[in-house]
Amino acid sequence: VQICPVGALTAEPYRFKARPWDLTQKESTCTTCAVGCRVVVQASRDEILRYQGVDSDPVNHGWLCDRGRFDFEAVNNEHRLADPMVKTDAGLTTTSWSAALTTSAQLIQEALDAGGPDSIGILGGARGTNEDAFAWAQLADALGITYRDAQLGDGLPASILGLERATIDAAASASTIVLLGPDLKEELPVLYLRLREAVTEGGSTLVEFSSVETGLSRYATHSVRHQPGLQLEAVREHAELLSGDDAVVVVGRPNLAESADETMAALGALLEINPNVSVLPALRRGNVVGALSVGMAPVDDDHDGLATLHAAAAGRLDLLILLGADPLNDCPDAHLARRALAGARRVISIDTHPSESTKLADVVLAAAAYGEKAGTTTNIEGRVSVLADKVTTTGTARPDWMIAAELALTLDVEGAITVITGVDDVTAAIADEVPGFSGVTADALAADPNGVLVEPVAAPLPEASHDAGQRNSYDHRLVVSRKLYDRAVGTAMSHSIAKLAPGPGAHLHPLDVEALGVEDGTDVQLIGARTTAVLPVVANSSVPRGIVWAPFNQGGAIEDLIDGDAAVTDVKIEVL
Repeated sequence: VQICPVGALTAEPYRFKARPWDLTQKESTCTTCAVGCRVVVQASRDEILRYQGVDSDPVNHGWLCDRGRFDFEAVNNEHRLADPMVKTDAGLTTTSWSAALTTSAQLIQEALDAGGPDSIGILGGARGTNEDAFAWAQLADALGITYRDAQLGDGLPASILGLERATIDAAASASTIVLLGPDLKEELPVLYLRLREAVTEGGSTLVEFSSVETGLSRYATHSVRHQPGLQLEAVREHAELLSGDDAVVVVGRPNLAESADETMAALGALLEINPNVSVLPALRRGNVVGALSVGMAPVDDDHDGLATLHAAAAGRLDLLILLGADPLNDCPDAHLARRALAGARRVISIDTHPSESTKLADVVLAAAAYGEKAGTTTNIEGRVSVLADKVTTTGTARPDWMIAAELALTLDVEGAITVITGVDDVTAAIADEVPGFSGVTADALAADPNGVLVEPVAAPLPEASHDAGQRNSYDHRLVVSRKLYDRAVGTAMSHSIAKLAPGPGAHLHPLDVEALGVEDGTDVQLIGARTTAVLPVVANSSVPRGIVWAPFNQGGAIEDLIDGDAAVTDVKIEVL
């Protein structure tokens, strides 16, 4: 629909709503995932109607994934949060910003008085801009809050950002590419296109370590299958494949039902085998690299996303603040998330759309969405580029950075951002104060629309444990990973792509399905260490025997089986 030379092909969400000459546009950066594709945001009559890819040579070469192209419908969705709300006897009730901020400041102060800074946790920040995350990190620093994380137990330790980092171009031109991460076709689709081209057109050698087949398996020179929890052994066993002075390892979370420690142990071994490799972090959330870099990284493992949820579940948090985070759908350990939301005495949610988590909040602060606010974002390679404010903000919603600044002013705290004239002041403060961002100035961003690369700040990798052990008495080892389309807001509230989410399923090798004596679509019960889940069985030849693969965030309660603190998750399958 973008490259059709005569305009005969047009996308349904845009068709008949405007003519090309009716549109005005601004160049921006897609934040649907962390690749950071350059786009133009096109609007007519103050409504976003279309995204088009921009030919950014170092990033996306004009490509967009379908989710990134069509999730603009979520910005226009009728369920957008337009005004702040506070909980009353009648439920969440619309109120003024003055009243909502006063109530929020009161909840923060009450938590500080009752239990000190360690009684407050902040989760999220990857949905917004660098400026949003920085302003909230500054407020957290001023208040002494250490429980914070832009990830929810679904990523990798922030320390990987301190490793020698590869660019997307470097990965796409490396002689050897090592994939130690997720299915890029589903999670970072345009990176998948770049690496596929590197293999098919550039002659790169691709070495893939994975538990199940991925979109890149058919292009891999070596596709090494391993049981979940045994990545380290697989890497060591195939050390001879990991040579090359320009080798790049693309590393991310391949399995949400497996501890991040397993991937980190494998990465550590790979770096020992070939110290010359550079690392491209395959973290999925839109601005997760930026949020972690500007202050939303946990101070240590005892204060990361899972630790924050554990503290809330144990009743140790008087207040949980959610920055565009929906733990009930974002956290792989759904059981923990539910206990955390129930255990926190108070919850403040800053978000663009209602979610299962906002329904439980005491205060909901309506946030400006993509296309409604300016700022910057940071992609997986550390490239900072600008975001455009193309349309008027929905209702009275405000940017996250502004909400943080107003709360800091209301609380009268020193050290946080309180006096600002606009988002450019926050961008300048980041350049002044955040290590590695000194070159990210307004002039530098204006000079190069492709963005400015920041230097990684060196940090040692944490000691990663490896205790997956041998198979227990259960039948199968669980692999849970993301699909391009799921129940997240960007998909669920974009009408054109909402129906593309595949839905829940327990995918097994056809011979394992035959051994169960059932047919495709039959409901089976997966029995884990602490609960069960019922899912329809799906025969899938890309899943090795002894493994059950299930897509994340599709319904079906697969997340109930995942223990975020366990090395791996084993399940027994029974026919109902």
